[in-house]
Amino acid sequence: MPSSSSSGSSPVLFDLPIASTGGSVVVTQPAKKVYLLTFTSGEDNRLTTAFCQALIKALDILQFSPQTYPPGVVVTTSGIAKFYSNGLDLEHAGGTPGFWKESLYALWLRLITYPMPTVALVNGHAFAGGFMVAMMHDYRCMNPHKGYLCLNELELGVPLRPPMLSVFRQKLSAGTVRKMILEAHRFKALEALEEGIVDWLGGLPEALAHIEEFKLVQKSREGMSGLQIYGQLKQEMYRETVDYLENTTEEDVRAQVKSLQWQREKRERQEAVKGWEGGGKSKL
Repeated sequence: MPSSSSSGSSPVLFDLPIASTGGSVVVTQPAKKVYLLTFTSGEDNRLTTAFCQALIKALDILQFSPQTYPPGVVVTTSGIAKFYSNGLDLEHAGGTPGFWKESLYALWLRLITYPMPTVALVNGHAFAGGFMVAMMHDYRCMNPHKGYLCLNELELGVPLRPPMLSVFRQKLSAGTVRKMILEAHRFKALEALEEGIVDWLGGLPEALAHIEEFKLVQKSREGMSGLQIYGQLKQEMYRETVDYLENTTEEDVRAQVKSLQWQREKRERQEAVKGWEGGGKSKL
């Protein structure tokens, strides 16, 4: 239900609890038809079932209550100064049935195909899965004074699943993706802007200025045909990532098959090296 309390200078339209951490998603309207979703969960906004479901519900409320909340632009940001999001809670992700398909991938799919323009206002660090959340938005605005963008899976020793990598591959240059994935490079704001990872630098005022400049609110309107097709256009633009997010079972099977294949090839190569070492290194 709408609240009479306020967040900064904007009245709170509604807020949703993140029960697992005592956090919340607070929705305000800093400009006409611009909806700001501010999430605060734990120390660093880890991606858990409760976190993802709260964001999904907020997006649903804004889309399916057009009389109360006319279509416009959705901006997401963090109520924690240091972090936009520090990524997955790995223990939760690995031990919670349905987390990947029903919560994490469901959130990403909702964002990448959302029928209104979306802006990630990255106020602090966005690591791994948190960085991926930002990439599922249409635009990114980053704090110029603090915070890194980083995919640190190389350092964590965990692989990237298909939709995790494809969104970067679809939106960024090959050189940037190589630096990001194979070097686990930490991008500061100016470098992220130069590489095309973020679109603007600044805080909420700058994001609102660019929303106005690009007339993003108007993009949610119906076209000459009478249809609102913003989400459909994004589905086709990012078809590869959308397919991965929708067809998770197929990708899980493929990953298992590839893992078994790699293990078999590893054993065969290890045995070949042992044979070379035992039979005389000059003989192949």
